[in-house]
Amino acid sequence: MNDPNGLCFFEGLYHVFFQYSPGSADGTTKRCWGHFVSPDLKWFEYKGIVFRPDIPEDSDGAFSGSAVVKDGKMHIFYTGNVEHPGNYDYINEGREGNQIHVVSPDGFEMSPKKVILKNRDYPDDCSCHVRDPKVWIEDGKWKMVLGARTKDDRGEVLFFEAADPDDWHFVRSVTAPDMGYMWECPDLFELGGKTFLAVCPQGLDHEEFKYQNTFSSGYFSFDRDNYSVSDLEEFDYGFDFYAPQTFLDANGDRILIGWMGMGDSRYSNPTTSLGWQHCLTIPRRLELEEDGRICQIPLVDYCEYKEGEPFAVVLDQNEEQGPFTICVGDAVLRFENEVLSLSFGSSGCGRDIRKVRCSRIRDLKILVDSSSLEIFINGGRFVMSSRFYPDNIPSVECCGCSADIAGILCS
Repeated sequence: MNDPNGLCFFEGLYHVFFQYSPGSADGTTKRCWGHFVSPDLKWFEYKGIVFRPDIPEDSDGAFSGSAVVKDGKMHIFYTGNVEHPGNYDYINEGREGNQIHVVSPDGFEMSPKKVILKNRDYPDDCSCHVRDPKVWIEDGKWKMVLGARTKDDRGEVLFFEAADPDDWHFVRSVTAPDMGYMWECPDLFELGGKTFLAVCPQGLDHEEFKYQNTFSSGYFSFDRDNYSVSDLEEFDYGFDFYAPQTFLDANGDRILIGWMGMGDSRYSNPTTSLGWQHCLTIPRRLELEEDGRICQIPLVDYCEYKEGEPFAVVLDQNEEQGPFTICVGDAVLRFENEVLSLSFGSSGCGRDIRKVRCSRIRDLKILVDSSSLEIFINGGRFVMSSRFYPDNIPSVECCGCSADIAGILCS
């Protein structure tokens, strides 16, 4: 499994669709859409496959997309991938990125697929890589953003509008200099009165403290009047995080769920030999800090953990703070010289080290189970998400810090 798709609250249930390759754990078979439902974002029930590549316009995969609830119906939009046989580069020729619309009365039964956008509907400078529609309704209009790659290898987001969800027209594109060759999984949302444009840029130069992964994921502050963006802020500094999508929960809070995985990485997951690979992150509520940056709060309130299940470390922000180390099995979290690093031994299966700059650690919350680790730093201002595979239930040790250890969650 990989990207979360179609996230929404509808008819009393949370619907979490996701990219799914049921024919292979390595993801080499055609993408479908799987489907989870939950009454509370705590307990999830798998409901099977809802979309398979079964029409000419999605014959090589039902790729990512989103959902909108309107007038008692769920409207789903996704990209149908087509790769024509032949001697093509599949960048500027040989590929179709078709946007498809499906309507559901209940989140389970689906209408016939309707193709609403094809390659000919995109700007002339676009390559064949256009995908991942995020759709919403604003001021009575249907609006859509699509991720794209131009013919001169520049990532951008395409903006579309519609009075009717089957009849779209192009508005304009948004890009930024030196920000990679492709922008995937775009998402436009408001938080605390500000507008943000989230993207997953591919092809960024890797640095010691940013863009450390094969592909990155982050958000821009977005100027609606000028269609301009600020510098990219990353969502996550761990090894395994990509393709996040946000939605509004039953309380009107903005919730983010990401894929806890990374494509084309140098590290691996040993579960592939067992027939499965990857997972999604815990749902995270987004909050806006005074400096305009986003914090991610894990929804432990939804989860109602029993005493001793979640493992949390809380540091006294008033004490003199020196270097410290927290070990979860052979995963080592170390703070020194205003740098927090996460490194692994053999349980990382090739994962080495990731770093984040922070002048002071006010608090840490660590959620861990038998194959995943999510670390929330300074109230979620920084997050590090990674898979790891310890041989046994990992023990926890703290050195050099005064910490309240509330237990450890393992399954």
